[in-house]
Amino acid sequence: MKSIKLKLKHILQTIIIGSVLLSCNDMLNTTSKDFYIEESFWQTSQHAMDAITGCYRVLNETGMYGEYTINMFECMTPNAFHKDNYYSTRDFATGSHTETTLGMNQITWRVCYRGIGRCNNVIEKVPDIVMDEKLKNRIIGEAKFLRAFYYWKMNAVFHGVPLILSSPNLEKDASLPRNSYEEVRNQIIKDLDEALPVLETKYSRADDGRATKGAALALKAKVLLQDLDYAGTKAACEDLFSLKLYELFPNYNGLFRQANTGNSSVIFDVRWKYPFTNCNYDLFHGQYNTQAPVQELIDAYQMIDGKSIADSPLYDPSNPFENRDPRLTQTIAWVGKPWRNRTATAADFHQTGYAFIKYTEYNATSTGTINNSDIPYVVLRYADVLLMYAEAVNELEGPVKSVYNAVNEVRGRESVNMPPLPLNLSKEQMREAIQLERRIEMAGEDDYFYAIRRWKTVEKLMNGSVHTSSIPPYSGAVIETRTFNPDRDYLWPIPYTEIDLNPNLTQNPGY
Repeated sequence: MKSIKLKLKHILQTIIIGSVLLSCNDMLNTTSKDFYIEESFWQTSQHAMDAITGCYRVLNETGMYGEYTINMFECMTPNAFHKDNYYSTRDFATGSHTETTLGMNQITWRVCYRGIGRCNNVIEKVPDIVMDEKLKNRIIGEAKFLRAFYYWKMNAVFHGVPLILSSPNLEKDASLPRNSYEEVRNQIIKDLDEALPVLETKYSRADDGRATKGAALALKAKVLLQDLDYAGTKAACEDLFSLKLYELFPNYNGLFRQANTGNSSVIFDVRWKYPFTNCNYDLFHGQYNTQAPVQELIDAYQMIDGKSIADSPLYDPSNPFENRDPRLTQTIAWVGKPWRNRTATAADFHQTGYAFIKYTEYNATSTGTINNSDIPYVVLRYADVLLMYAEAVNELEGPVKSVYNAVNEVRGRESVNMPPLPLNLSKEQMREAIQLERRIEMAGEDDYFYAIRRWKTVEKLMNGSVHTSSIPPYSGAVIETRTFNPDRDYLWPIPYTEIDLNPNLTQNPGY
């Protein structure tokens, strides 16, 4: 009996060992279903969809619209102040940065090239996949739109970068010199023009949030306007108008709320999905008050009669927020304003006495969880296009009727209802009116950084001090003094770490 038991034990051991060995052999020859590897990828339509999703996913990262980088650009304008030197934001704002400064320049460089590399993979490898041709072409068009977007972000601040248009190749790419600003700009426009015919005008709910024809046209207008190509900007805006898809959302603050995702004014936005991704905008604005408006922005808002606080009889310094442009109360909160079911105190807005409330849910009356925000970030919207159109046409033709119509449409919509611009403005007066309108309409949206460089007003606006609120316990004190060197500061320094890796990269003038 004992002998039989031993034999059975040996047989079972042999079976178990054999099974394990066979199982191991099977595992070695089985393609993983938990993650992709290069050898088994680029074969199906699902692979193509997953790859283009990866191109969009870069928009959620630090350096684009994720983490603290929300409103970093705003803090490098006369509109806002950053409480610390995170990513060297204050160095860039005060003009104290040097060729060895690393921060916004480094993360912008790296995240944009990460996005570009992913887009290049899609553009190069998706054409060989056997799949529906219309879907294939659309995916390639989306990748070209995103590649154009990432290159635009870089070209605007560095003015010429290495132009990489093929799948990442470390050995080759690591020694590329910089292409000129014009070469990069031309490639951006080429990508957008090639994307336009294959992008959808509108998507189903399942695909909502992807790049559309309208997004490509709006980005094209923005690129051309930054380059002062007014005729090209006008044409791109008119092509977008002809789609007849967009209109101003009546509720100005509601435009930036999660409940109104993808509303009639949104042309392109960055989406999040908690708990997989979340932006924490409420946390940064509401709890930490990381990026705070300054008094100079508050003073720029007109009175409801369309006049400045210096010229309007409606302005009362002892009650400074009464009778103001309604966008002020829909953009900014201050000490004494309703906040989280109570009255805001200096402890809430401890930097300047103010806080941005765009892209926040947890503000006046809500009681949700502050750090779980997944509010979309609106990158391109209809009011922006109207103001781009007005700026371009005014520079081409002066203050003609279409210029008035565009600006007054922005000012006159429901929940804003500001009076029309005065008639018979000169070209120069209209230019100033458009510039003020853009500052107010787009406040807290990172737009003003690019605008003041385009207008060349940055040389004046970023030389001087910015101040806290004058509402007690604040006293309108200087919180930061900025300087701007026009021979250097229009451009950021190429990160020296990138030059160390690639000696063929040249540095920008003045660094």
